Amino acid sequence: MRATVKYRLVFLVLMIFSFVIGVQWTPESLTSDADKWSLYLICVVYFLLLPLSYWYCIIKMGAQKLWKLIIVFSLSSLVARLSFPAEVAHYFEFVAWLRYPIIAVLLVIELYLVVSVVRGLIKVRKLKGDPRVGAVETYRDGDEKSLTIALILASEATNWFYSIPWFSRHHPAAIANINLNSATRWHVWLMLIGCITASCSSYLLLVSWSEWLAIIVSSIIAYTLMSIVANHRLSRYYSLYLIRDNLVINNSLWGFMVVNIADIASVDNQESAELNKDEPETIIIGRGQSNVTITLNRPVIYHGGMGQLPEPMKVIHLSVDEPQRLIQALNNSKISVVE
Repeated sequence: MRATVKYRLVFLVLMIFSFVIGVQWTPESLTSDADKWSLYLICVVYFLLLPLSYWYCIIKMGAQKLWKLIIVFSLSSLVARLSFPAEVAHYFEFVAWLRYPIIAVLLVIELYLVVSVVRGLIKVRKLKGDPRVGAVETYRDGDEKSLTIALILASEATNWFYSIPWFSRHHPAAIANINLNSATRWHVWLMLIGCITASCSSYLLLVSWSEWLAIIVSSIIAYTLMSIVANHRLSRYYSLYLIRDNLVINNSLWGFMVVNIADIASVDNQESAELNKDEPETIIIGRGQSNVTITLNRPVIYHGGMGQLPEPMKVIHLSVDEPQRLIQALNNSKISVVE
């Protein structure tokens, strides 16, 4: 596990722990000095400790943009609005004021999403590769925000594209397969069972409070079944392939790279090499011993977090089932590009 991933997990655990303990310890009213000091401490955790942790673990160590700090401040404000005593919670009333414009924006986005899904399903019938590849090709050397938005819009079509075999019938053949847990049958069945269990459990837990909310939450969870199937098929059949002078590397749906063949400096078989997972601009993809190393002429973005956590990489270590076939295919492609 890379250092950046470890830091993300550390922040996730810290955030969950802080909010759970904070909500439990938040006094119902400020009737004593002890209650006030408890609330002061919780405020320090919500609005100082968590933002600092996010800045260090996600922004600094993960090389992300500073504007993303608004995410943790917004989340802390929402938790404060819902859990703090009434005499203090009203200071966070702006969160409630924002609900109407937020709902309006969400409705517009939802309508746009429906239109995008329909258009994506129409286009996806004739696609020969991952819809995200087109987004990267279009905005590879452009604005990062434009690429981020393009990847978000392409994600829905990507799920449909890989979850239904008929849509991906024209997909380029894999030149090798990365050894991924998500490509195994036991993994997909475990994920499917867990998703169905979570959907049913959420409905049973919420139906006594609100039937509409129970239906919405359980439906959203159940909708991820499509992503689970897409994730499995992508990992099992299309983890490595060539398209339009690009090598596409899929680390399941979670992360992917689109590497132009001209940017590949060398491809080597380094099965016995000792690898350091924390080397800068270096990534290891696949379980087990790495057996192929791809060195690049310039940094190429690895789109982690389903495209929302970009990181530049110059060295890619892969664990594949047929290393020699991959090396030969890439070398032949490099010769074709030069010619």
